[in-house]
Amino acid sequence: MAKDKKSKENKSESIQNRKARYDYFIEDTIVCGLVLSGTEIKSIRTGRAQLKDSYARIEKGEAWLYNCNISPYQFGNRYNHEPLRKRKLLLNKREILKLDQKIKEKNYNLIPLKIFFLRNWAKMEIGLGKSKKTYDKRETIKKKELQRSLKETKNTVNKR
Repeated sequence: MAKDKKSKENKSESIQNRKARYDYFIEDTIVCGLVLSGTEIKSIRTGRAQLKDSYARIEKGEAWLYNCNISPYQFGNRYNHEPLRKRKLLLNKREILKLDQKIKEKNYNLIPLKIFFLRNWAKMEIGLGKSKKTYDKRETIKKKELQRSLKETKNTVNKR
C-alpha cells in the first residue's frame, strides 16, 4: 500500500513543455525512458530542467532528444553533466520504425511534452504532431479566452 502512494506522489512531480500544445497539433503520445546520469536525475527531481526548445529525432534506428536543458546539479562536483547534451530515448524497435515512418511520410515532428517519474524511473512523454499556422494559434487563444470567461461567469453565478 505504501508503494502505491509513493508512485502516485512521484508521478505528480513533472516538468512540462507548456508551449508544445500551443505550437503543435498533438495527434499521438508515447511514453519512453531516458538514458540519464546521476546528477541529471537529481537536477530533474529538484525541478531544474526545461523542455521549451527541445525536440526529438530518429537517427540510425535510435531516438535522440536534443536541446533539453537540464541544469548542472547544485551539489555535484567534477562528475556533473553538460546541460545541453543529446540524450538517448528508450523505445522499442517497432515503435521507432512506426514513428520514423510517420515522420517521413506525413511530415510530423517529435515534440517532448513532459518528464515525470514513474516508480523512481525518469520517463518522458513524446508527442507526434504537426506545427500550427498563425491563424490556428489565434483560434486556440480565442477558445481559451472563451472557456475562461465561461468559467468566471459560472463562478459568479454560483457565489450568488
